[in-house]
Amino acid sequence: MKAMSRREFVKSTSTAAAATTFGVFPNPFSDQGVTYDKLPRWKGFNLLDFFTSNPKPSYPRLKTEEVHLKWMADWGFNFIRLPMAYPYFLRFDRSEPITTDRMEKFHRKRVREMDQIIEWADKYGIHVSLNLHRAPGFCINSGFVEPYNLWYSEQALDDFCAQWAFWAKRYRRYSPSQISFDLLNEPCLREDMNDQYSERKAVPGPVYRNLIMRASRAIKNENPKALIIADGNNIGADVITEATDLEVAQSCRGYTPHIISHYKAEWAFKDFSQLPQPEWPITHQNTVYDRVFLEQCYEPWIALTRQGIGVHCGECGCYKETPHDVFLAWFGDVLSIFKENQIGFALWNFIGDFGILDSRRKDVTYKTWNGHQLDEKLLKLLADL
Repeated sequence: MKAMSRREFVKSTSTAAAATTFGVFPNPFSDQGVTYDKLPRWKGFNLLDFFTSNPKPSYPRLKTEEVHLKWMADWGFNFIRLPMAYPYFLRFDRSEPITTDRMEKFHRKRVREMDQIIEWADKYGIHVSLNLHRAPGFCINSGFVEPYNLWYSEQALDDFCAQWAFWAKRYRRYSPSQISFDLLNEPCLREDMNDQYSERKAVPGPVYRNLIMRASRAIKNENPKALIIADGNNIGADVITEATDLEVAQSCRGYTPHIISHYKAEWAFKDFSQLPQPEWPITHQNTVYDRVFLEQCYEPWIALTRQGIGVHCGECGCYKETPHDVFLAWFGDVLSIFKENQIGFALWNFIGDFGILDSRRKDVTYKTWNGHQLDEKLLKLLADL
């Protein structure tokens, strides 16, 4: 099939999308009046259907099924975040690095995969947050050769905005209670985009503010009522003080400290030998990590809510190597702080090493659930908090 530009694709599919994707199911949130300064306390999961750049990876790719959304709704959850690798949706020769002339060559079938998940989510009253996890010229992870750097290239920023304009136009008939646009996953400056362990530091505030403003304008031009969310600076850790005057909600993370949440995660630590055996509370390198520490860590985010800026935790959870009792004790403190301050959250992920299903932990007595292994203790913690 011949690749299409964004303009051609939107024109050719707009009628079909309106008939098959938009407005098929009633919207249970239509009267909530969701705005950037008034976010519901959404609770849910990240789904990884579009997380990898290659739509045909060497390993089996987990695909979301409608029944998964039903389970979430039945258990009381109402939010999914969809981290997207932009190349997944494009047509280009995957034996070579992507080139800038392919940035708007959208693949009809793969875009419709997104349509399907949004349709199911709407059916079950679940909010969808679209997130560019890999954006043109930037990703927190390595594993894909970019043609430019988002923070230094004007063309990369233009292409970033064009990506968001495409999604905003395609889903403009959905309300902010149904869909939000989470601009960029865990922004930071990386010394080497191809080195997973290269040094990372915060993006200069004015540079990040400019990206937020430009992308927001591109989205609002297509969808004036769109709900926009920006991940915290410095890998999601820091409140974006330069953006508090913009009509944009902000997203924090629930991974502090990483010696608990990412214990023995190969993408997070090059050398496991220096990691302490996890316990909660824990003292490491003369720092005491406990609930008081967490409260101090999240105080800037809590203060942001008092300023009238909506806050949501777009990612949280714990890798499977952390002992389960330690994980639950630590995570209970994190989630209770969120609950006390009306901050919602999304576990990374639903099915997998951070999830409530098939997490492959060695110290959990799982319940068999429709062909999966369910972590009942974690499910109860999420539901209660």
